[in-house]
Amino acid sequence: MIRFSLVCEHEHEFEAWFRSNDDFDRQKKRGFVDCPSCGSHKVEKALMAPAVSTGRKQEKIALAMGEAQKQALAQLKAMAEKVRENADYVGDKFAEEARKIHFGETDPRGIYGEATVDEARSLAEDGVEFMPIPSFPDDRN
Repeated sequence: MIRFSLVCEHEHEFEAWFRSNDDFDRQKKRGFVDCPSCGSHKVEKALMAPAVSTGRKQEKIALAMGEAQKQALAQLKAMAEKVRENADYVGDKFAEEARKIHFGETDPRGIYGEATVDEARSLAEDGVEFMPIPSFPDDRN
């Protein structure tokens, strides 16, 4: 699934998930994509950068959590773990393996690993479907 940033003719910005670029185009053409604020069907993709880890050290972001936030974080961690359990870890060969799967050079399967910003941008330009998996301080690979 790919998350698109969208904008309508009245400049309302919102996000939506699609299976692929083609899926977005088909749904838009059939009139299934509309602005949640005003209902306009004149919707376009907004410019957005892929959310990809660069591997550079960043400052930690603190989150004061109440019970609801702790439950949401636990669910998010469980989801990320389930994704990892049902996919093959390919390390820094992610872009290469994702492209092979996309172009039918190898059998389709779930994979996860690391990609640079440039690799992610190139994959997106080629129409390869991927999305970042959240990483948590206590994750070990």
